[in-house]
Amino acid sequence: MDLDNTVLARILTSLTLGFHIIFAALGVGIPVMISIAEWLGIRRKDPMYTLMARRWVKGFTVTVAVGVVTGTCIGLQLSLLWPSFMKIAGEAIALPLFLETFAFFFEAIFLGIYLYTWDRFKNPYVHWLISIPVIIGSTASAFFIMTVNAFMNAPQGFTLKNGSIVDIQPLVAMFNPATPSKAGHMILSSYVASAFVLAAIAAYRILKGNKHEYYRKALTLTMVTGLLFAGGTALWGDIAGKYLAEYQPAKLAAAEWHFETKAQAELVFGGVLDKETMEVKYGLKLPYALSILAGSSPDTEVTGLDRIPRDEWPPLIVHYLFDSMVAIGCYLLAVPLLYFLYRRLKKGAIPRFVLRLIIGGAPLAMLAIETGWIFAEVGRQPWILVGYMKTQHAATTAGHVGEMLILFTLLYLFLGIVSSLVLMRMFKNKPAEAELRS
Repeated sequence: MDLDNTVLARILTSLTLGFHIIFAALGVGIPVMISIAEWLGIRRKDPMYTLMARRWVKGFTVTVAVGVVTGTCIGLQLSLLWPSFMKIAGEAIALPLFLETFAFFFEAIFLGIYLYTWDRFKNPYVHWLISIPVIIGSTASAFFIMTVNAFMNAPQGFTLKNGSIVDIQPLVAMFNPATPSKAGHMILSSYVASAFVLAAIAAYRILKGNKHEYYRKALTLTMVTGLLFAGGTALWGDIAGKYLAEYQPAKLAAAEWHFETKAQAELVFGGVLDKETMEVKYGLKLPYALSILAGSSPDTEVTGLDRIPRDEWPPLIVHYLFDSMVAIGCYLLAVPLLYFLYRRLKKGAIPRFVLRLIIGGAPLAMLAIETGWIFAEVGRQPWILVGYMKTQHAATTAGHVGEMLILFTLLYLFLGIVSSLVLMRMFKNKPAEAELRS
C-alpha cells in the first residue's frame, strides 16, 4: 500500500476515532447505569445500589476526562487532515458540532453538581433527579455528533453550485435519512457496552471468590439492563439494514457479498470469496433473510453490486466486519439469557463458565462497536460525502502527516496507560464491602 497523504490521514483519523469511541461509549452508557442504580437504592432502601452509583460515578469521571481530550483531537484533525471536506461541508455540519459542544457543557455542569451534592438533600430523589440532565447531555452529545456522520452518508439540506454548497438548511442537513439508524444504533450500542463492562467487573470479583451480596446484585442489575439494551440494539439493527437497502445499497451489497440484484436474496454469513468468479465458498447462507432484512418481505428485490459502478464498490472486506458485529450482538443477547436460566435452575448459583462468558462480553461489546464503526466508515468508501466528494479529494496535501500519526499514537498510548492505572488504583484498596461497613 502506498502511504500517501490520503492513506495516512485515514489511518490517523481511524486511530483517533477508534480510541475515542471507547471512552465516548462509556460516557454515554455509564450515566444511565448510575441513574438506575441510585433509583433502585432509593426505591428499595438498599444501600448497595446507592453504593454502586457512588462507585460507578467515580470511574465515570475518568472516562469523561479522557473523552474530552480525544474528542478535541477529532475536532482538530477534521480541519487539519480533511480541509477540502470542511471547506465544502463545514457550514452544513456547523450546527450539530456546536450543539454537541453545548450538550457536553450541559452534561459537565450537572455532573459536577451530582458529584458534590451526595447526602445534601433531605429527599434523596432530588439528588437522583440531577442524574437525568447528565444522561440527557451525554446522549444528546452522541446524537449530535452522529448526525454529522449521518450527513456524510446521506447529505441533504443544501445546493451545490460551483463546487460550494449554498442555500444551506441546517436542520434538514441534520435530520437526514441516515440519522435515525446511525444515532439510535450507536446510542443503544453504548448502553450495551457499558452494562457489560460493569457486569464484567462484578463477575470477575465473584469468580475470584468474593461472595458479597453487593457483587451479586450488581451482576443481576447489569445483566437485566444488558439484555434489554442488546435486544433494543438488535431491533435497531433491522432499521439500519432497511436504511442501507434504500439509500446505500452498495454498502449493504458489499457487506453481504451480494453481487446479483434479485428478490428472495439469501443472507451470507462467513465464507471465503473467490475474487475471480465472485462466488462465496463455505459460507452459511440463510434463504430469503437478506430480502427480509431489506424490506420485511422475502420478495423484496435487493440491489446487488452488479448495478454499482466498479470504481464505487466499497472494499469487500467489510463483509467480515459486518459478520463480526452481528455475531457479537447475538452473543451479547445469549449471555444474559443464559445467566437468568442458570439463576432459575440453580436457585442463584451461577456456574464459573457463565461468569467467564460475562467477563468476555465486555471486550467483545467494545469490539462490536469498533467493528461497527469501521464497517460504517470503510463501507462508505470511496466517498467521504456520498455522491458529492470522494475521500482522495478531501485529504490534506500538506506534509508531516506521518509525523502527526506517530505523535498522536504516543499520546493515545500514554492516555490509555494512565487512565487504566488511575482506574485500578481508584478501587484496588477500596472494595465495595469495606465501603459498606464504613
